[in-house]
Amino acid sequence: MKLWKTIFLGLLLCFNFAIAKPALADRPNFQDNPDYIEITNNIDKLLKAKQNKTLPEGVNANEVNQKIAQLQYQKYIIENGEESTECRNETGKSLAVYGSKAKKSDSTYDNSLYLLPDGQTTDDDWNCEGVYLPNDVKVAGLDLNSAVAVKALNGTKLVVKANPDTGVYQFNLPPAKVFKTGEINWDIPDLSQASLDIQYPKAPIDD
Repeated sequence: MKLWKTIFLGLLLCFNFAIAKPALADRPNFQDNPDYIEITNNIDKLLKAKQNKTLPEGVNANEVNQKIAQLQYQKYIIENGEESTECRNETGKSLAVYGSKAKKSDSTYDNSLYLLPDGQTTDDDWNCEGVYLPNDVKVAGLDLNSAVAVKALNGTKLVVKANPDTGVYQFNLPPAKVFKTGEINWDIPDLSQASLDIQYPKAPIDD
């Protein structure tokens, strides 16, 4: 009887290992994620500054604690994310997203803009680098007075929703960074929402 139990347990362990191994292999290596590296370095710098009492001028301890908490949350999101970054549009309008340039593109920007229809998610094999916000939209938590590019955290799924009562855009996750024209080599044109539909091709979507 003991022999059969031993054989059964051995087979069970082999079966579990066969299932677990692919799952472990598919787990993204966030240690090489540039956002993860930058966030980790910034956390270390803030913790050292706090410990050595060398905070930047005009910044108090509470503000540093809030920044550390925000960065730690972003770090947690990346650690539990996927290999590619997805964007989903729930704004009720077209949403411009950033992705890799076409092979024959002569653009000098690092990426290109594409239109993501309402209710659609970018293809999980296509890396969505961020979203473009026109000059006439309002976003919760962001004080905007011009068009901006919002960089998505690598390995996450960024969902942009519109409040049904106010029309204000909301993000499900904190953006990695927000850029204005000239702050990054991305195309950030000064356009209104109404101008988007006639400007850019559609992004690959998840069927």
